[in-house]
Amino acid sequence: MTGSDRTRVAVPSKGRLRDVVVDLLSTAGYPVSGLRGRGSIVRTDELELIEMRPRDAAAALAAGSLDGAFIATDISLEHGTDHLPSLPLGLARSTLVVAAREDDDHTALADLDGGVVATHMPHLTERFLAEQGVTATILTMGGSLEGVCAAGIADAIVDNTETGTSLRQNRLRVLAEIARCEAELVHRPDVAVLDDLALRIEAALRARAHRYVMLHLPADGIDRLRSVFPGLASPTVMPLAGRDDLVAVHFVVETTALWARLGELRALGATGIVALPPDALVP
Repeated sequence: MTGSDRTRVAVPSKGRLRDVVVDLLSTAGYPVSGLRGRGSIVRTDELELIEMRPRDAAAALAAGSLDGAFIATDISLEHGTDHLPSLPLGLARSTLVVAAREDDDHTALADLDGGVVATHMPHLTERFLAEQGVTATILTMGGSLEGVCAAGIADAIVDNTETGTSLRQNRLRVLAEIARCEAELVHRPDVAVLDDLALRIEAALRARAHRYVMLHLPADGIDRLRSVFPGLASPTVMPLAGRDDLVAVHFVVETTALWARLGELRALGATGIVALPPDALVP
């Protein structure tokens, strides 16, 4: 724990990731109404949520001034916090790559030896190239990097790509993949309040991908229901008052599977189908 009496966790201060993280925290039962932009702080009995720029949060986490942060994989790698426990959020996915112009003679990482590489992540880039036996001048820059390389200011760039569209538009080719990246909750180990935070966030994430389904089914249709959803182990089956031919069945299933097989459910004779989003799902 830091010098504060509470455990400090950074929340992104803006952007889509900020909105998603705040929504996850709310679903997980944390008070978030006081989070209104950079510098906002919300306190519970043991936890302090602080809105910060992710790069600042990673630096503070590395320095020991924070106990946890919602940041991306590449930012964690840049600041050396990737050895800490992390919970992938399945959001903001991208690939961190080394890319060079298609029309030059840099076709492999070794060709960058003695060259210039532009990036937002100088420490990560220097470490990666050194591991590959490449010595290059690292040019730390902000803003869009593709144009920097396309204009010949740098021989290559290290940057994130989601679909590769921007690289293709700037006629850049990928020389190497460094890491698959996504948003994560990175935190210090063996801190009970942080373990509880990770558990609650993971339960909220899992719940978003599932539905709690309630329906009426012919009494002899349970085995056939399992054939529709092969992973379904033990649905809850309850009798219906005054009915011997129907039972009430409750079960949890992945949302995508429910929609894909809704017609099969109806073909089994299922009626009164209700699907609700759970707030939490802990296996």
